[in-house]
Amino acid sequence: MLSYQHLYHAGNLADVQKHALLAWMLDYLMRKDKPVSYIETHAGRGLYDLSASEAQRTGEAAKGIGTLSGALPKDHPYTQALETIRAAHGPDAYPGSPLIARTVLRDTDRLHLAELHPQEHAALCKAARGHNVAIHHQDGFDLAQSLCPPDPRRGMMLVDPSYEVKRDYDSIPRFLGRIARKWNVGVLALWYPILTSGLHEPMLRTLQAAHPEALRHEIRFPPIREGHRMIGSGMFVLNPPWGLADETRRIDRLFHAVKKH
Repeated sequence: MLSYQHLYHAGNLADVQKHALLAWMLDYLMRKDKPVSYIETHAGRGLYDLSASEAQRTGEAAKGIGTLSGALPKDHPYTQALETIRAAHGPDAYPGSPLIARTVLRDTDRLHLAELHPQEHAALCKAARGHNVAIHHQDGFDLAQSLCPPDPRRGMMLVDPSYEVKRDYDSIPRFLGRIARKWNVGVLALWYPILTSGLHEPMLRTLQAAHPEALRHEIRFPPIREGHRMIGSGMFVLNPPWGLADETRRIDRLFHAVKKH
């Protein structure tokens, strides 16, 4: 299915959690003077205009980054990436994970970005191009299997499907298991929605049974509108960088502080 377009949801509370943790993990990998590989299986368009009618229609960005941006520490890698992107593209610009990675990583690092949607892929090619960036018009799961283990071996993968295809919930544990065996040193991060239906729960039970050492972080928030099925979001991270657990607690405090206002 190719109907999903993230512009309607860019900058929402789930994005803030995901992108804050992503930026922190990538910044952590930058602490060593060794090149890294970054692989993203469902990249989207990379850059979003929060003044666009699609973004305005849902109001998700206003309740997400619009509310939380002032509460983020100025020295946080996520804040710094936001400021860099907005300095280049205007105050209504919001970076997706590919552009956050492109901003945090160095010229010596290697990025592989997969996006199957034709329009999103075309926009991604404009937003994230660079001499060290390979943009693939390809199924992200297939790309990851073909690339791993990547060169350089040190690095990270973000798996962030739309879950429009319901069988993803069944296939992702097997996919991550195969990648973990092929790329046992890679930081493997899976984003998932928390749904009123509980559709995500069997996937998480399978993942936790297979990877008890992984880090799982979740945030909860009210439905953005009546009838909306997503009530939170989570990140499941294999080979989590040292200190990530402390960072998740800081994210929890950030969300908790905003909820009180």
